[in-house]
Amino acid sequence: MISQKTIDKLIDEKSGVLPESVLARTREVLSKYADKLTAARARKIVEKIASRFEEVQVDPGEAVGTVAAQSIGEPGTQMTLNTFHYAGVSEVNVTLGLPRMIEIVDARKEPSTPMMTVYLRKEYAQDEEVATRVARSIGRVVLDDVARRIDIDVLENKMVVELDRARMTELGMDPEEIIAATKGMTKVESVEYENNVLTYTFKDVGLKDIRRITDRIRSKRLRGLKNIRRVIVKREGGEFVIYTEGSDLMDVLVLPEVDYTRTTTNSIVEIEEVLGLEAARAAIVREMMDTLQKGGLEVDMRHVMLVADMMTCDGRVKQIGRHGVSGSKSSVLARASFEITTKHLLESSARGEVDRLEGVIENVIVGQPIPLGTGVVKLTMKEGG
Repeated sequence: MISQKTIDKLIDEKSGVLPESVLARTREVLSKYADKLTAARARKIVEKIASRFEEVQVDPGEAVGTVAAQSIGEPGTQMTLNTFHYAGVSEVNVTLGLPRMIEIVDARKEPSTPMMTVYLRKEYAQDEEVATRVARSIGRVVLDDVARRIDIDVLENKMVVELDRARMTELGMDPEEIIAATKGMTKVESVEYENNVLTYTFKDVGLKDIRRITDRIRSKRLRGLKNIRRVIVKREGGEFVIYTEGSDLMDVLVLPEVDYTRTTTNSIVEIEEVLGLEAARAAIVREMMDTLQKGGLEVDMRHVMLVADMMTCDGRVKQIGRHGVSGSKSSVLARASFEITTKHLLESSARGEVDRLEGVIENVIVGQPIPLGTGVVKLTMKEGG
């Protein structure tokens, strides 16, 4: 007879090796027949289950790369080329469909429409006032955003700004905050405020420089993070969530009200820089699956996981392309068949590279059976004896 403690120990040994669903079922069955099993017999059963699980993951010689490429590529031909609004947040524009898939597999440094989903800690999640305060603190505000009218007097070297009081009230700003942010700027001699009007006086400014200086003042960041252009607060599932146009993950995660375990961005490279390679791999899988599902396409996650593994297996996120996976293949013929054929052949000839014909493409080129499936098997026969 085997104790429950021993069963739990055997199951815990396989944690991380077997999926949770398999472990739970194994625990259930062993507990059911505990009075008929010895510890050695139970261990043998668990080892057999682990062995069988390893065997059924993929058949030997299976062309996993080709199958994954087909499984993603064929539904991908049905994807839309348009940019849609992000589901549930109609005010934020986010690239979806084929353009988004291309961004992901190209490992673009910055997406065409970077955005963040910012969650608050449990104690603040239902407090609209806190959510609004956090949103205001991260959303970038420049002078142009709070100005109703801007006039430039080139004769007197002045710029007159009439403030939009309604907009300032909405953002919770006051004139003193604007004066403090812009007063010390180069060439600004003085800033005066009276009757809702700011007057900037410049010193030693020529006619051709005044436009450049006034443009710099108008685009001066008064509040918020550099890369976050706009913020929207939404109530979802009983809590307030902040959506942003633009992404600045590092500076948002350090805010005390923000739940850093759930806050995320759609920029894969930024996730790699801030949270590391494993997080970037998970983000590639999540972003690709989300894009496919929003396009109404069903693709098995394992194919997407294989793509993510290939993009991250060298210790950094690399694209599927000439500067990444395809361009770093060991086979000369495989590289030459992808892009810039003459260049690859000339360079490899100069270096004296040897192609061992171990992949699919190079064997197709030379007319040999590919080393996959039945082509993996090498059969030799000894005559006589």
